[in-house]
Amino acid sequence: MHTHNRNYWLKSGSLNLILNIQSLIFGFGGFFLLVRMLDKHSFGIWTLFVATTSIFETVRGGLVQNALIKFLSSGNREERPEILSASFFISGVLMVACIIINISLASYFASLWNYPGLIPMFYVYNIVYLFQGALSQFQWIEQANFSFNGTFITNVIRQGGFFVYVLFCFFSNVHISLISLVYVQTACAFIGMVVEYFFIRQHLLFSFKVQRAWVFKLFNYGKYVFGTSVSGILSNTINQMMLGAMISADAAGVYNVASRITNVVDIPSNAVGASVFPQSSKRFAEQGVNAGKYMYEKSVGTILALLIPALAFLLIFPQFVVNIIAGNSYVDSVPILKITIATSLLNPFFRLFGVIMDSMGRPKTNFIIVLLFAAVNLVLTYFLVKGYYVMGAVYATLIADLIFFAIIQFILKKKFNVSFLNSFVYAARFYPEFVSVYLKPLYNKIK
Repeated sequence: MHTHNRNYWLKSGSLNLILNIQSLIFGFGGFFLLVRMLDKHSFGIWTLFVATTSIFETVRGGLVQNALIKFLSSGNREERPEILSASFFISGVLMVACIIINISLASYFASLWNYPGLIPMFYVYNIVYLFQGALSQFQWIEQANFSFNGTFITNVIRQGGFFVYVLFCFFSNVHISLISLVYVQTACAFIGMVVEYFFIRQHLLFSFKVQRAWVFKLFNYGKYVFGTSVSGILSNTINQMMLGAMISADAAGVYNVASRITNVVDIPSNAVGASVFPQSSKRFAEQGVNAGKYMYEKSVGTILALLIPALAFLLIFPQFVVNIIAGNSYVDSVPILKITIATSLLNPFFRLFGVIMDSMGRPKTNFIIVLLFAAVNLVLTYFLVKGYYVMGAVYATLIADLIFFAIIQFILKKKFNVSFLNSFVYAARFYPEFVSVYLKPLYNKIK
């Protein structure tokens, strides 16, 4: 591996790992406090609200993010103003659409989950959409230029500001209302947007006219990623939303506790995935499909090497972890956690499948797979929740995961001759390689 490539993977991978660790500290830290400050019903409502607004955020990001990063990172410099103008146009149209849908559904969700306070929460969150939309655009432009520093700082501002507010209320014994949490999100998104602008302002070169050709080019690429993102977020949140509708908001909160714990081990997947996409887009443009086998097996192997020890600890001490993180009130999350550990082991294979498909310009394949997965998961959840209540949602996800794991491995085997067993070989090699390549040189420098 060339020194330049190694430096890229080390720098971008490290920065993305740091990004995900800081998300863990602030996001998980806020959860740790809120689960103790709010009663079960209020916490369940908050998790349902976050799940719903995340869908709308994903709608916008799915259609623009990967298309913008791909074409900016691999395209000609002369085309960048036209690409940026087209992407901002699409993002603006989507933002307006999301706000209209958000306002239209506010009353419905308030009635469905029996919490009238959801209406003003959804209304105020429309302001977050505006600020977060601009912030996301700025961050994607920075990532397309293989930089992550501004993204790190603005994420600290956005997530850290929210955490500091919750921490202040916790130690000051201040009553915390759900609407106040939305106000804080608004302020943090605005500050983050302003700060990120100064990191990428030199790249903001626009065309005076929005080129229809680039709008359609970005849209035609992004429409499948958009569908994939929406289907993916639905797969991750549909269980909680259906539990809230079919049982209660309390049940959704219990399920969320287990999901939060297993989401911690997704940090390596997110870090490696964010690093792989810009580089894999470039490699596919230069090397074609031959880049696929190594990129997939090596990336999944790296994630598994970081993931397996954490999953093993959760499997051995599930009740201890739940008690430490959420308290004795959520002991009913323990059996859920045991099953979700199995699904977490499969997540790297799914995540990198999507990255590889998108990178090689085949987002349609990824879209179809994720859409079918979401549909199967939805149907299974509906029927299994009736018979097994909260555990039914867990069983539904596990069954759907196993079915689609077999499908994507068949596709990868046929397309790239990928063997999922090779990922475990790379995982085993990761530890001595990490020591020899990174730790020993670092030790020698210190020495």
